[in-house]
Order: sequence, then structure tokens, then C-alpha cells
Amino acid sequence: MADYTLHHVKVSVITPLHIGDGRTLLHEYDYAIHGGHTWRINETALLDAQNVDDPRLAEQLARTPPARLLGQDDFHPESQFFRYVIKGTPRSEAEGAQVQEQMKDFSDRPYLPGSSLKGALRTALAWYAFGEKKLKPDIAKLDRRREWAAQNYERDLFGATPNKSLLRALQVSDSQPVPSERLMLLNVRVLNRDGSLGSPVELEAIRPDTAFELDMKLDWALFSEWARQGGFQLSGENWLRSLSAIVNQHSRQRIEKEQNWFKDIPNAGRLAAFYQRLAQSGGDEQRCLLQLGWGAGWEEKTFGSRLQADADFMEKIIGDYGLTRRGKRQRGDPFPKSRRVAMAYTRNAQGEITGESPAYPLGWVLVELQKAAP
Repeated sequence: MADYTLHHVKVSVITPLHIGDGRTLLHEYDYAIHGGHTWRINETALLDAQNVDDPRLAEQLARTPPARLLGQDDFHPESQFFRYVIKGTPRSEAEGAQVQEQMKDFSDRPYLPGSSLKGALRTALAWYAFGEKKLKPDIAKLDRRREWAAQNYERDLFGATPNKSLLRALQVSDSQPVPSERLMLLNVRVLNRDGSLGSPVELEAIRPDTAFELDMKLDWALFSEWARQGGFQLSGENWLRSLSAIVNQHSRQRIEKEQNWFKDIPNAGRLAAFYQRLAQSGGDEQRCLLQLGWGAGWEEKTFGSRLQADADFMEKIIGDYGLTRRGKRQRGDPFPKSRRVAMAYTRNAQGEITGESPAYPLGWVLVELQKAAP
């Protein structure tokens, strides 16, 4: 038996995917809006082109938003003053309006970080293992620090230390980059159960129908007699060998839950219909559905339904860890009570927004595994 299995992985984006780099872009400072496109400014090239020998001019330039230094003739795809151009524009065109930046490489090409995909796979494995080991929600097992709350459970599920963790055998590379043309501008809002909407959040995101290519290695040597003699004592090999089936099982229960949630929400018919189609698409040993990135929600980063099986436990952690705003929730109310959704807009002939409606969830992808030669 081979010591490892190498998979070539294709990750196809189904709904817009945002994985942020933590930077907020500002209108007229980091990007300009022109001709129905969003132009990411190359600040260095733009400032280098200015005559700053005059100290008074240099002082004036320091107070001027970079976009105001551009002329009509500067807006063309080959212009040195722009790093990339995105078709479409943010909803707000006010000075200083914010757009959350998508993660990219040094050449401004988006890519899928291996850590993001591995994190989503880890959540599915943890959810499955929680049921397999017949664990129960237990307040006493939780760490008081919110960011480390589940670490005792994770030790029970995956291994006592990172060196002895099942996840050490799951190695996921960063993807190859895709062209900046695969970016889109996305407006996201919080959709509440009564159909009301929260404040808009503008994002750069990866377009649907984008495909990322990467490698994934499953290291079976870490489960061998040699590894046990070295003190690794890893368990869960059978889970990794059934990875696609486990991920699909986790995703199916989430899809069913989301479909039921959206079907009763005013103006959310497109979302309910999307989840109905997704439920019918299915998967197999080489293909699995997965949600990842920003906007995937609380359940995609936790044990999800395993914790919700105990209502008293959920009420306790919601209060102890401040998972909702005080005074905004009554005991027994559904949790989470809202979803982040991408919005669709209608515009008039002048390009002005005349209507909006919830359109899609974020971050659903299809993961296809193909064994590669060692």
C-alpha cells in the first residue's frame, strides 16, 4: 500500500466566493468608478507621474484623493495607473465608500488558500466525528476563551496535540491563481427572518463558474506501525478515506436546513429555489459540495447541528459567549436568526438602482478529487 495518496483537486465556484485579506479599499483613494467598471488604482504609478518638484504642489497632492488626479483619457485597460479593472460597480459611489478586498497573490491574481479549503473540510470531519464518537454538548468541556472554546472537543476528536492530530495527515496546497477578470463586485446584506435587511457590505468576490486547481495529499504513513512506534498514535484513517462521503453528508444536512429556513422568509424565493436545486445535485466518492469563505455562517465554522441538539446548552453558550446582541433575542428564538446573502439589483436606463432582492448565499463550491500518480 502506498504511503500517501495525492489528489489533483478542482474547486468550482457555484455562488460568489469572498475570502478577504483584511484590507478595506476606499473609493477615490484605492479605486475609481468609471464607465460601469471599478478601477483599482496603482497609487505608486499615479503619484510617480505627478510633478512634485514644487513643494506647494507636493503638499496639495498629499491632500488630494488619488482618483481626482485621473483624466478621462487615463481610463483604458492598458493604463499604467490601474492594477486591475472589475466589470460592475459598488452600490455606493460616495467618497470613502468601502469595499472589502479579496485575497490575491503579488500580481493581483485571486487564488484559493489551502488553509481555507482545509478549514471547511475540518469542520465537516469534526461534525461527523462528533456523531461517530457519540459526544454530547457539555458546558464543562468548553474553554472560557471564545476563540478556543472547542479546543477540548477537538482534542477528543482529532488528537491530543497538533503533532498527533488527524489533520496532520490532511495536507492542502494553495491553488493556482486565476486572472483578475474572475473578480466581481458584490453587495451583501444580512437577511432577517422577517424579511428585513441589514446595512449593505460591499465586497470583491470570485465569480461563479470560476475553477481553482490545487493538490491535496493524504499521508497514510502517519497511521502506520512505524508512526505508532514513534508515538504518533493517530486515529481516524477511515474518516480520511471516506472524506468526500463525509463532506457530502455534512453538506446535505446543512442544505436541507437552509432550504427550510429560506422558504418561509418574505422575498427569499430565489434562495429557497437555489437550495432546492443544490439538494438535487448530490455528490459521489470523487465530488462533494462544500461552503467556505466569508458569509458561510456560524454552522460552517462550528459543530453546528451537533450543539443545537441540546436546547439548554445552546441557550447557555449564546449568552456566555455573546453570540447575539443583548436585548435582541428571547430564549427559544432560532439561532442563528439571520443569514448573509448576495443581493440582486434592477437599474433604470440611467444606471440608477430602482429595486433589490436577496439572490444567493455565498461560498458554495463543488470539490472534485482526481487521484494523481505518486
